[in-house]
Order: sequence, then structure tokens, then C-alpha cells
Amino acid sequence: MTYKHIDLKIENYVATVTMARVEALNALNLEFASEIASVFRELGANDDVRAIIFCSKARIFCAGLDLKEAAAGASNQAKVVLDVIRKSQPLFDCCNFIEECPKPVIAAVHGKCIGGGLDMISACDIRLATQDAVFCLKEAAIGLVADMGVLQRLPKIVGQGFAREMAYTAANYTARDVEKKGLLNGIYPDQESLMAAAKKLAAQIAANAPLGIQYTKEVLNFSRYVNVYEGMALAVQKNAILLMSDDLKEAVISFLEKRPADFKGK
Repeated sequence: MTYKHIDLKIENYVATVTMARVEALNALNLEFASEIASVFRELGANDDVRAIIFCSKARIFCAGLDLKEAAAGASNQAKVVLDVIRKSQPLFDCCNFIEECPKPVIAAVHGKCIGGGLDMISACDIRLATQDAVFCLKEAAIGLVADMGVLQRLPKIVGQGFAREMAYTAANYTARDVEKKGLLNGIYPDQESLMAAAKKLAAQIAANAPLGIQYTKEVLNFSRYVNVYEGMALAVQKNAILLMSDDLKEAVISFLEKRPADFKGK
């Protein structure tokens, strides 16, 4: 897997996806969004990956939508506008494929996380940030509606009130502001300590039974949109499969032998 705007590293069952559209501050254009969607789709099918870290090589995490490309496609003609919307599918996919990826995704955010950047991290499982990180839902300030899923996902993370405040004001919020509302799992002094924490967390996830983790993520995602009983029913269905797995057998044997489990994801 080779990408123009993404650096990818896989080590010890942990994939690190680093956005590297550096000069544009990781602003999302169609090509870049397509690459993000592609890498998460491919990692989701890779048995050598059990957890993913999503981070940035630029001096900030993400500047949001690439307004130069967006302006070039703007038009008052309905036919052209509909064509622009149709061609924008990669922007939607890059968030959807993060959420749908069967491997847990940890966002490691430094600097500004604007617009589409907030869309993407809202689709991640866990979010960590540096203490200087800034978060902003910018669309209302430029006359648009956020349409990459953040208006659907963010309220389930921080609650309706705070999500609406962010959307209506288009203001900047500090890492401490959003941590209080549940957007962040942890704040760190600098990028070095941020990445160390992300790697430690990813390693903890990767040490567990891969199928158990994947099915747990599927049940968690499903359960956000259904009632408790429907969510429980899916969990029972998944356990019916896992009871037949080699990993469950290994978990029992390793416990009896008092040694770390060696899971194979089977």
C-alpha cells in the first residue's frame, strides 16, 4: 500500500496512519480524502493489524476542507452543483470508513483540528490530544452545513447541547474545553508524549483477542442507533460465533498455564 499524502507504518499489530499533506496543513481535497478512505478500508481487511493510530505529520492535525478546490467547483447552476455533490463522495467515505473499520482507531491530535478534521476524529473510537490542541466546527462560518457525519456523531460523544454550541458558534475550543465534555480520553504536554500514550494504548488493544475486539466495536457502533435489547441480541449472536473460536480456547489454556495468551484472530 503506497499513498501520496499518507505515511503508513505497521509494527507489532499496530498501524500508524500519518496524514502527510504537509504544505496544505492536511486540508481535505478529494484526492486526499480518497486516500484516507482507502487506507482504512485496506487496514480493516489486514490480519496483521489489530489497532490503528491516526495522526498528522503537518504542524497541525487538519485545516478542514480544502477551500481552494471547493471554490473551483462552486457554481450556481443546479446541474453542476449536483455533480459537485456526487463527486464529493470521498469526503463522506473518509469518515464512514474510519467508523466502519473493524479495528479500533485512536486519533492523536496536535494543533488545530478544524471542520473536516473534527468530522474524522468524531468517527474514531478514542481521541487523545496535546494540551495546545484547538477544535472548531467551522462550516457555519463559511455558509455551509457540516455534512461529513459530525452533526450525527458528535452529539453522541459530547451531548446535544455542546455539539450545537460548537456548530452554531464556529468558535475555537481548547483541549481542556472538549475534554470536559467527553471528546478526549486524555491530554498530553507535547507530541512526543501524545504519541507515546497512543502507542501504549494501541498495544494494550492489540494484545487482546482480535475477533473479540472487532465484534465489540461492531456491537458498540450498532448499539448507538438501537435500543438496549437489540444491542444485546447482536452481542449474543457474536458470542455464539466466538464460542467456537480458537482464540477463546487459547484464552482458557493460557489462563490455566499461567502465561500470556497468543491470539491468532481465528
